[in-house]
Amino acid sequence: GWRALLLPQLNRQSLYVYGSEVAVEKECIRQLQSGVFVIHPFSLMSYYIMCMMAITFLNLIGIPMEIAFLDGHSGLAWEGFNVFSDTLFLIDVALNFRMGIITEDAELQEAILDIKRIRVSYLRTWFIPDVIAAFPIGYILLFAQDLQYNNDDNPSKTNRMMRILMFVRILSLIRLARVSRLVRFFNEVEKVSNANLEVVRLFFRILSLFMMIFLLCHWNGCIQYFVPMLEEFPSDCWVRKENLMNATVIVKYSWGVFRALSQMIALSYGSMDAPTYVEMWIVMVSMVSGCLMYTVLVANATAMIVNVDPAAKEYKSKMSRLEHYMTFMKLPPELQLRINNYYQARYGGKWFDEKDVMDTVSSALKEQILMVMCSRLLRNVPIFQNRDENFISVILQKLEYEVYQEGDVIIRQHVPGDRMFFIDHGQVLVETDSYERELCDGDFFGTCVLTKGKHLATVKALTDCQCFSLSWDDFQKALEGFPDVKKD
Repeated sequence: GWRALLLPQLNRQSLYVYGSEVAVEKECIRQLQSGVFVIHPFSLMSYYIMCMMAITFLNLIGIPMEIAFLDGHSGLAWEGFNVFSDTLFLIDVALNFRMGIITEDAELQEAILDIKRIRVSYLRTWFIPDVIAAFPIGYILLFAQDLQYNNDDNPSKTNRMMRILMFVRILSLIRLARVSRLVRFFNEVEKVSNANLEVVRLFFRILSLFMMIFLLCHWNGCIQYFVPMLEEFPSDCWVRKENLMNATVIVKYSWGVFRALSQMIALSYGSMDAPTYVEMWIVMVSMVSGCLMYTVLVANATAMIVNVDPAAKEYKSKMSRLEHYMTFMKLPPELQLRINNYYQARYGGKWFDEKDVMDTVSSALKEQILMVMCSRLLRNVPIFQNRDENFISVILQKLEYEVYQEGDVIIRQHVPGDRMFFIDHGQVLVETDSYERELCDGDFFGTCVLTKGKHLATVKALTDCQCFSLSWDDFQKALEGFPDVKKD
């Protein structure tokens, strides 16, 4: 029934936290056995969080617009949305007493479902800001407007009600405290999202950063117009100077945001003087907020850049140290170029330790990776055809990845062989005293490793070659576990 909506769902995040489908099912049973109404943080309520995030953002945009520009003529639709939002935020405060909490311990990440612990945690942290932000101003405005409508025939009461309405509208600015809820919504969405990828988290950070910057500019633009309106538009205010008294809301808003941005980034501010001390304070606040915005933007951008593509940064660091070494050793420019080209061909601009990567995965995954990469190469060699899968698996784990550049001599004729090669990509030239032959992707050479005899030909790389090699020692170790193959 409806209680299933409160239980943890089977997704990548829940599997990451609990480890398996069975563990997720046990978590569902644990919640059902508790017998209390509590919302699991990995339930479908994550969609509710996203909806609340959208409604909060609309509130943070609409409330300053209504107070500054609409002058009480916001229309029935906006008043209905205000009442709906206030109701939803009051419900949200109540739901937070039943919303499971994800522990902050990275090593023991689990959901807290104990009602008492949830209540204590909420009361100690976000309860007071949430109650302030959820104050039902929309209901008060409806009530005040109804009183004004009933007292239209009495001028003194009408003026009094107008002042009350203005006070209530200014009081409604406390709903801007919902910006803290927006930040928390972002954090909660990031926690319960189905992906634990750094790319997703980076996207959420960038999105939240730009939303905060947009809200700051938006609020600043509304304040630019709101303060002269409170002063009943004195003759020297910027609104009268720009002849905006009878302009449309969009024109007034555009001018307000333009002034705000000009002050925040100190662009063309010289043409916008501040004739009154009130406007002077507005300008100072704009400039300080702009400075803070710039600082936060640069700090976040720097942090994001530092954390993006660490493999490429490690590669550049290694190459920098290599270049210092080559310069110190006074290597010829041609050799330095070949070394640089080798690293580019070997790592492709991204540094990684292949052995370390393979050691961190399970043996089953390692076997599958090697099977995908190399099994087709082994199947081309007669000795490995129609062999037991276990033997092939052992051989696969003995292979080593190697890269050769154009012109490299891979093996030399009449030299004892200790390694066999399988070409993954590239072309080589096999030369003897009597013939030449080209080999390419999927071919192999150096089969004398099977007997540890001497190489019968010289093999040169015609292009950059990516190969896998099998040493004689590793081959003999593999044969020890398969006497039937060794006998053949």
